[in-house]
Amino acid sequence: MGLVASWRRRPYNVAVFKKGPDYIDAAWLKFAAGRPARNLDTYMLGTDVVQQLFAQHSLPDGINLIEGNRGLFDGVDNRGTHSTAELAKLLDAPVILILDVTKVTRTAAAIVLGCQHLDPDVKLAGVILNWVAGKRHERVVREAIESITGIPVVGAIPKLSGEQFLPDRHLGLITPEEHPELLGINDSLATLIETYLDLGQIEEIAFGASDFRSAGEPPRRSSKPKTRARIAYFCDSAFTFYYQDNLEALEAAGAKLLPVSSLSAMELPGCDGLYIGGGFPETHASLLSQNRSLLQSVYKQAQEGLPIYAECGGLIYLCRAISYQGNKHSLAGVFPVDLIMQSKPQGHGYMEVTVDKNNPYFPLKTKLIGHEFHYSKVDDVDGEIETVFNVDRGTGSIQHRDGLRYLNVLASYLHLHAAGVPEWAENFVKLASDQQ
Repeated sequence: MGLVASWRRRPYNVAVFKKGPDYIDAAWLKFAAGRPARNLDTYMLGTDVVQQLFAQHSLPDGINLIEGNRGLFDGVDNRGTHSTAELAKLLDAPVILILDVTKVTRTAAAIVLGCQHLDPDVKLAGVILNWVAGKRHERVVREAIESITGIPVVGAIPKLSGEQFLPDRHLGLITPEEHPELLGINDSLATLIETYLDLGQIEEIAFGASDFRSAGEPPRRSSKPKTRARIAYFCDSAFTFYYQDNLEALEAAGAKLLPVSSLSAMELPGCDGLYIGGGFPETHASLLSQNRSLLQSVYKQAQEGLPIYAECGGLIYLCRAISYQGNKHSLAGVFPVDLIMQSKPQGHGYMEVTVDKNNPYFPLKTKLIGHEFHYSKVDDVDGEIETVFNVDRGTGSIQHRDGLRYLNVLASYLHLHAAGVPEWAENFVKLASDQQ
C-alpha cells in the first residue's frame, strides 16, 4: 500500500493485483490505488485465464504491482504448485523478497541464497528487510546479503512502536469500509515507505520488467450488452467480498446492477435477482437483525421465486439465526438453519464441489473450484434441507455437503471467481430474466 500510495503522488499510473483468492488485501490495494485490484489465482482460474486477466488489466505505461501471499515458494503441495514463485514465472515478473530479520544477521543471507538457488528461474531482483533492530543490525544484514547473493537490499523497515495503521481480527485485517480513520492512511504509509525504502532502485526493477503483453493476449471486449435483468447486490460494510470480475461478468451478461445497503434499505428495490456476497455479517448481526423490514422483504421475495445467489456471508444472512459472542441474532429465515460462530476457522482453503442435484444455476456433474474461509458452522437444522453440492475438497456446511437450495435460492460457503466459472454469470442473468 505504501509503495502504491507513494507512486501515485509522484505521480505514476499504478495497477494492483493480489495473488490468491483473498478479498481484504485486494480491498486495501484498491483503496491505495484508487482502482480495482484483480485477483490472480492459478488454482481457481488456471494459468491461461490468469495470463489473460493480467494482460487485460495491466498498464503498459505504468507500474503493475502484484502482492504475493504466504512464503515465496508455498503452494498446495511440496513442489510449491500455485505458489507466488510460480505466478512470478508465469508472468515473467521480477520479485522483491520481504524478509523478517528478527534476531538474525548472516542467516538472513542464507535464506535469500536458498530462495535464489531453489528455483533459479525466479527473478529475485531485490530484498526488503523487515523488523530491523537498528542501524548496526541493518548494516550487517545488508552487507551479508549483498556480498553473498549479489541481490541488492532495496529497503529496511525498522520495528515501529505504536504504529497500527490496519487493525485486524478473526478473518485478518478489517476492511476499508469498517476502518475508523481512513483519512490520511495513504499519505502516512507513503511517507513511511519513502523514508525507509530506496524507491529509485525499486522503480528501476519495476520498469525493467518484461512487456506485460507477453504474458498473454487480452480478450477482446464486446460492446455493452442490452440489459436483460436487474440484479440487486448487498454493498455496505457488512458485505464487501465481491470480486470485481464477478460484478463485471454479470454486467457483461446483461445485468443492471443495483447496490443495496443491507443495514439501511427498508426493502429490496424492483429487481429480478439478488446477489449476496461475503463479508462480516456476524460483526453486524445486531444491526442486520434490527432491520426486520429488509429481512422480511428478502424472505418474501425468496418465497415468490426470486433468484438469489449467496456466498458465505450471504448464506449466513439467509439462515434463521446466528450466535455470535454469546448473543443470538435472528436473520432472514429462508433456510431453517441456525449458525454459531467459533473461535477457530471451520473451513479455510481451496474448495472443490460436484453438482449432484438439480438446481437453476449449474448443470448436473459440473465441477466447481473456489475457496472457503469461515468461522461459522451449522448449529441446528429444523427439518430437511436440500443441498446440491457434494464437497470433494474442503468443509462445506452440512456433513460434507453444501449448496443449500430453496426454489431459486442457492447459498453456500463456496466463493467462486467468475473468470474460472464463466457459465455462472450467464446462467444467473438468464434465470433472472426468465422471472420477468
